[in-house]
Amino acid sequence: MTPVFDSPMSLSAYEVLRVAADVDDEGLRRAYRVRLRETHPDTGGDAALFVQVQRAWELIGTPEARDAYDRGRGSSSGSGATEWGAGSSASAPSRPADTRPRARSHGQPGGWRRERYLDLIREWVGRGVDIADPYDPALVRSAPPEIRHILADALAEEETARLVSELGMGYTVWHDVFADRDGRDPEQKLDHLVLGPSGLYAMLSEDFGGPVGVRRGEITGPNVFGSPVTQLVSRARVIARSAGVRFSGAMIVLPDDDVLDAVTDLGKVRGTPVALVTRSALTTLLRRGITGAREVGGTELFDIRTRLQQRVRHV
Repeated sequence: MTPVFDSPMSLSAYEVLRVAADVDDEGLRRAYRVRLRETHPDTGGDAALFVQVQRAWELIGTPEARDAYDRGRGSSSGSGATEWGAGSSASAPSRPADTRPRARSHGQPGGWRRERYLDLIREWVGRGVDIADPYDPALVRSAPPEIRHILADALAEEETARLVSELGMGYTVWHDVFADRDGRDPEQKLDHLVLGPSGLYAMLSEDFGGPVGVRRGEITGPNVFGSPVTQLVSRARVIARSAGVRFSGAMIVLPDDDVLDAVTDLGKVRGTPVALVTRSALTTLLRRGITGAREVGGTELFDIRTRLQQRVRHV
């Protein structure tokens, strides 16, 4: 399914229709008709983009809807404002209380990126300017991509944390872990370490705001900068040397809409099996393990957990 503007990295409705936010109503209608022709599958367009154009028109096609959208109340579901506030998950539906035992969890998922986002959004708006709600959708949409990406990653980390917590007591999870040699640089952190019977995994939670591809074992896309796979494996190796443990593999967790397959095996990178996995397939993959990964259990699992507890430092 096409993203529906519920990620800070998603294109705004105006960007999808390729118009300025202050376009007049007639200009908006003309742009909508042009984009429909450009994206219609019957004329060689992309079906996913065609749906996205229609959704954009639903959000800003009438004066009432546009006014609500511009004031930050436009919703991807039509049932309320986008939830980007602290501790929220933009994609997590309401659900009854779950009383099952949870995985052991350490650290604050998304915490460092939340703080970084707040610092940058206030700096961008300007010192001395009071921001009533730093997570207001209209404000977030207007921010530079690098600031929106930080918030998107915080939300991604929080969603992954929610999912892995449901694995049960046989798993232990560490969030926001220093992964530089000096243990001082939060930019070099690992988002999650997950230990269970299927192995020990280093994990990166990401949201690039749209579909990504894979080329020569690395992620590619318009909003992909650097080498996420290589960086993840390198940071895992720092933790491995520091704690005296071996990783079974590494995973990069992406929104379901961003990749075609639920699990994409990337092979081994510097000896470590790596896979891209969608959020909906994450817990299943963690229970069965990555292809070629080494399982752990019994006293070895206890020893690895003890070593990590002694060595891990949280950002």
